[in-house]
Amino acid sequence: MPAYPSRSAPRERRPVPPLDAAALERLALRYVERFATTRGRLVDYLLRKIRERGWDGAAADPVALAEKLAELGYIDDRAFGEARAAAMARRGLGQRRVSATLRQAGIAEDDAAALAPAIEDRALQAALTFARKKRIGPFALAVPDRAVREKQIGAMIRGGHDFTLARRIATMAPGAPIEELSQD
Repeated sequence: MPAYPSRSAPRERRPVPPLDAAALERLALRYVERFATTRGRLVDYLLRKIRERGWDGAAADPVALAEKLAELGYIDDRAFGEARAAAMARRGLGQRRVSATLRQAGIAEDDAAALAPAIEDRALQAALTFARKKRIGPFALAVPDRAVREKQIGAMIRGGHDFTLARRIATMAPGAPIEELSQD
């Protein structure tokens, strides 16, 4: 009867070789192939891989590699930002949350500034989507008391919406026409 290794016995792991320039480029290409990303995120990923596996060879430059991939068209920070902002607006998240997410993703200030007007244009629709999902204001089933209304306003603010807009939506009567908001 052949001897099988026990399932509880740890297997020896083969040591992972340190990265070199070619391996780093392969990792970068694989990453941009699998994920929509920004230059900042790719640089963070590559630095983490260098830290985990070590480096062998001349000095590594993940920033230059990210720039090279952006020049080749594999990375487009503005297109990433537009897609992320539109998706977040469809989920009902407000301008502050969208801006913070784009900043965290490593979108440059000039790209973020170019995206700002489109984000502002979708602010009312995103707030109404948030209110509909959470049953706030005109989407509520009944008139809430003051404490519940304050919690609803707080939820909208945490969702990234402007305080004034959140208060206007939360104080609307259930079933009120939402066209009142777009007239102001």
